[in-house]
Amino acid sequence: MSEFAVDKSVVNGIRTALGIGGVLSLILGILILVWPARTAFVAVSIVAIYAIAAGLVYAGLGIFSRSKSGWSRTGHIVLGVLYVIAGVVAFTNLPAATEWFGIFIGVMVGIVWLVEGVVSLSTLADATSKGWTVFFASLTILAGVMLLFSPLWGAVVLWWLLGTSAVATGLVQLIRAFTFGR
Repeated sequence: MSEFAVDKSVVNGIRTALGIGGVLSLILGILILVWPARTAFVAVSIVAIYAIAAGLVYAGLGIFSRSKSGWSRTGHIVLGVLYVIAGVVAFTNLPAATEWFGIFIGVMVGIVWLVEGVVSLSTLADATSKGWTVFFASLTILAGVMLLFSPLWGAVVLWWLLGTSAVATGLVQLIRAFTFGR
């Protein structure tokens, strides 16, 4: 095989990966923007399926592992049962689970933004641009507080931003797939 053939196959592989990634991102973004609630239900369903599967694995580890101590086995079984219960409860009332998950994500992002703003302020003495550091810290603290006061609204806005950015990155990836190596 010549050096040119290897280079061409590598380029084609990269182009294919970029194209597949772009199509998947574009589809996800469109689904989020066109059917935001249904797409959120699907996302929470995937999390619930994961919880049930992880619960079964943990319970299985606790039940069938002979090398673990009694407390470790009991802990694995209890953790497994809790995961399975969480997954089943999410499936029994998917709209409420989706709303709760949105609130949870909103609160978590709000907390992270608050911490990020405070950490930025704590590095003010070492900052090369104090003005931009104060601006960034103030903005993230304000956004974090807003999310904590209205986490579901914030999660909805974040969901729409995710959809919009997924469409944009999907389109860019597709453009890169068609132009890569040319």
